[in-house]
Amino acid sequence: MDDPSVPDDKAVASPTATLAEIRAGSYYDSVVLMLLQRALAGLPGVLDAGVVMGTPANKALLAQSGLLTDVLQAAAAEDLILVVKAESESYCRSALARVDDLLAARRSNQTGAYRPKSLTSATRMMPEAEWVLTSVPGRYAAGVAREALNLGKNVFLYSDNVGVEDEISLKDTAASKGLLVMGPDCGTARVNGFGLGFANRVRKGRIGIVAASGTGLQTVMVGIHRLGCGVSQAYGTGGRDLSADVRARSARRALALLKEDAETDVIVIVSKPPEASVAQELLSEAASCNKPVVIDFIGYVSTEDQAGAPSNIRFARTLDETAEIAVRQTAASDSQGSFKWDSPATQATVPHSQLMPSPPQQTFLRGLYSGGTLAYEALFLLQDSLTSVRSNGPLPGGLVLDNPHRSEGHTIIDLGGDAFTVGRLHPMLDNELRIRRLLQEAQDPETGLIVLDVVLGDGAHEDPASELAPAIEEAGAAAAKDGRTLPVVAVVIGTDGDPQGLDRQVKQLEGAGACVFTRHDYAMRAVACAFAGGGEGRHHIPSELKLSVPKSMGDVSNSSAFAAINVGLESFTDSLRDQGAEVVHVDWRPPAGGDERLASLLTRLR
Repeated sequence: MDDPSVPDDKAVASPTATLAEIRAGSYYDSVVLMLLQRALAGLPGVLDAGVVMGTPANKALLAQSGLLTDVLQAAAAEDLILVVKAESESYCRSALARVDDLLAARRSNQTGAYRPKSLTSATRMMPEAEWVLTSVPGRYAAGVAREALNLGKNVFLYSDNVGVEDEISLKDTAASKGLLVMGPDCGTARVNGFGLGFANRVRKGRIGIVAASGTGLQTVMVGIHRLGCGVSQAYGTGGRDLSADVRARSARRALALLKEDAETDVIVIVSKPPEASVAQELLSEAASCNKPVVIDFIGYVSTEDQAGAPSNIRFARTLDETAEIAVRQTAASDSQGSFKWDSPATQATVPHSQLMPSPPQQTFLRGLYSGGTLAYEALFLLQDSLTSVRSNGPLPGGLVLDNPHRSEGHTIIDLGGDAFTVGRLHPMLDNELRIRRLLQEAQDPETGLIVLDVVLGDGAHEDPASELAPAIEEAGAAAAKDGRTLPVVAVVIGTDGDPQGLDRQVKQLEGAGACVFTRHDYAMRAVACAFAGGGEGRHHIPSELKLSVPKSMGDVSNSSAFAAINVGLESFTDSLRDQGAEVVHVDWRPPAGGDERLASLLTRLR
């Protein structure tokens, strides 16, 4: 905008003091858009703001917020939409006039390193990079991943909305080249001591992990670290990998890598219940390993009971128990025999009664999760104590919540599900949607207790408790106005090495009145006891265990080298650099300006 006081032909003002602008072909990743939207919303006189790419899903979200103007209907998926609702038209114009300055300020805070425009150019700049991280919009992601494989790179595919046919094709191509595709919709991995995507900082060790689950993988890694041991490699597969269609293509490849890895003594496999035939195939693969294998298919019942399982396989009931069994197996195989059990000081000084939420005065549990696997484990662990729990991701045969935006009875919600993330950032990055839902639940007189997970680590929100703690206090105050108390249980998944500061997060949440746990299974036991009225159950929550480990195990710092190419979210580049990795960020834009027919033609002409 040359003159912000005069709207051009793409800007429309309305009597309601809403001004909208379309910037054709101006692509930005979702984190940049979120930060820009927050900055605009915080300007003087601004009541609400929308900063999104012009996809149909994003337009629908703007319509829900009353921000979709007629002119914005013409925006293409590759166009940037800017819309501001303010107290007056002059405030709208003033806010939109700040957009370029806000974007420039962000660029000036970043490294001045040259950014290549293509994956091929990035490969020439850093030929030693073995991994390509891809987090571009789903309709382009398969093409970027296929190009990376053709360049001989392994792929960490964070993008979702990739078709199952593309997933199978990519994974078959990778297998033929001796490479690995993690994803699509893979949120977490740890390779050679470096976290990809959302990943906690844990020490290096002798336990390798294969997981068709992001927060499940994080919870196991955190548990291993808390118990004093470490992780060799942690491979995500994407949530669809163990389906009947994909048939564990990535999981089997990752299992083979860990089987041959001299740095791995114990292997862990984590997933929501797989397709039954796929589970049996994967169990057969695990049985052929010459290493102990710990398996948590949350709620899955094997055709063989524990006693009849192959001698190298152990089954776990919870994610935290999975970590415990793996650590015990590592300790048993340690030639020095120097491991012993004790209780950590941080838990030994806290009476169990203080870790328990008060028995709810009202009727129902409301679980508001950012981690889909943690939400699923909550359903599994509470199924015997709470009846008729509804969810947008229920157990097999469980009750589906008719409207995921409105709780009914006992409700456990995965706020990272498609109904909530289309056109939005994942709740591990953006707390806004969960805070709104928390305050909504607080207004419901039937809400008796709220559960939140707070997942730390590289790639996640830089200080989630700073936003969640005031919301917890506000929720408690809203309930108190109606003469109610509203206990909140917060489960913090993180380590002492995570950039958010585990202790600092816990203290902020406790200061807001939350009952804080660092083990999800213990939190669920406390919730079950609370709804049972407390009583003797409150004294049956065991202390968390920790191993005394030789100093040679080291800390979470990296001494190894890691090189990668990132295509998509700039926050993933920042995360890798913070960990000491070498990374090239590709200045990616939709091919052919987003014209899919032209892009397809150009691809055929190559």
